[in-house]
Amino acid sequence: MKKWLYGLAGALLSGPVLAASITVYKSETCGCCEDWVTHMEESGFEVEVVNRDNLAPVKAMAGVKPELASCHTGLVDGYVIEGHVPAADVKRLLEQKPAVRGLTIPGMPQSAPGMDIPGSPYEVLSFDNQGNSAVFSRYPG
Repeated sequence: MKKWLYGLAGALLSGPVLAASITVYKSETCGCCEDWVTHMEESGFEVEVVNRDNLAPVKAMAGVKPELASCHTGLVDGYVIEGHVPAADVKRLLEQKPAVRGLTIPGMPQSAPGMDIPGSPYEVLSFDNQGNSAVFSRYPG
């Protein structure tokens, strides 16, 4: 098994870590992912970036079903953050600690942090280990 995969497995199976630290798996060439990383840093998170050519194994290991996928995958305090989820929602997740696998914004809504083109409403979804999802928050765009 590759070294990065061991790290991913360890992060998913380990206990609580510093809540303000997130590891983000992304493509090296994705500008919107870089902008989201900046959004998270500006919101107080310490971000470790792991650039990968193929994110499919990361998403599979993290339990992200294809219909819930986006462009990057983050791991924080035992939770999965898929895509351009606003930092405020990640903070709320970490404070409330609901029994979910993580949060996602499927696809790449233009109004989400890192995309920053106003006008497109979107929803942040929570999801569980079976891939069931529910609305966590709504944004008007």
